[in-house]
Amino acid sequence: MDEARARDILAAAGLPVAEARLLALGENAVFAVGDLVVKVGRDAELFGRAERELALASWLAEAGIPAPRAAEEKPRLVEGHPVTFWHRLPDPVRPAEPRDLAPLLKAVHALPAPEGFTLPRRELLGGVERWLRLAGDAIDPADAAFLRERRDAFAPAAAALTPHLTPGPIHGDALPRNVLVGPDGPVLMDLETFSSDLREHDLVVLALSRDRYGLDPAAHDAFTEAYGWDVREWDGCTVLRGARETASCAWVAQHAPTNPKALAEFERRVASLRDGDPEVRWYPF
Repeated sequence: MDEARARDILAAAGLPVAEARLLALGENAVFAVGDLVVKVGRDAELFGRAERELALASWLAEAGIPAPRAAEEKPRLVEGHPVTFWHRLPDPVRPAEPRDLAPLLKAVHALPAPEGFTLPRRELLGGVERWLRLAGDAIDPADAAFLRERRDAFAPAAAALTPHLTPGPIHGDALPRNVLVGPDGPVLMDLETFSSDLREHDLVVLALSRDRYGLDPAAHDAFTEAYGWDVREWDGCTVLRGARETASCAWVAQHAPTNPKALAEFERRVASLRDGDPEVRWYPF
């Protein structure tokens, strides 16, 4: 689905296409239309996920957790595409920081499982095979085999972990980029990745950002202080981190056939894992 097709779907839904401004284009095309944000799903297979996302928004609202609020309770199916409607949030007053994320996660992690719908497990390694297949001949077969071996080792190890925190609802992609700091404070965005699994998944993300992606250690310290616990103190941290690093490498691989910078970054990441160096810097591409 490209932008033109997504705009056709907006028109079929009766929306003023000329006023629609594209905000993002991925599995969903996301448009600002007046006081609304409208999300157009890639295909009908995403209808169930759209239903769950709306149910999740209602559940978070009842729990008092700042998050996007739905403008319509149910998705529409328009020409084979799920379409959801959301109240548009105010513009951010400043960039989000790790310390803004911590209280939102702590509130989510205090929630029991929702009633009326089921959150999926966090399938951290579930996409590895697909991403490697998409990479094809662009990557060294030995690197692909190495990542498959890591996946096969980390999957049972992660399943056997004894958590420090009580398992339950998690955000699933807990990074400051998924927080909007509006005039009334931080709001938790991007509900699509919500899962039910080890709460430690949400905390390992920033620990890895500190070591691999250049997050200021002081910013990570502020996050752990606000949350009240540092996941690096947990015996299972190394396992969850290793699983996430494996998935991150494989995710980059899928871009290698068309992007030389992605191939170079993929090779950098694999080399650092082979060398067992946990602090080699990883970069976007």
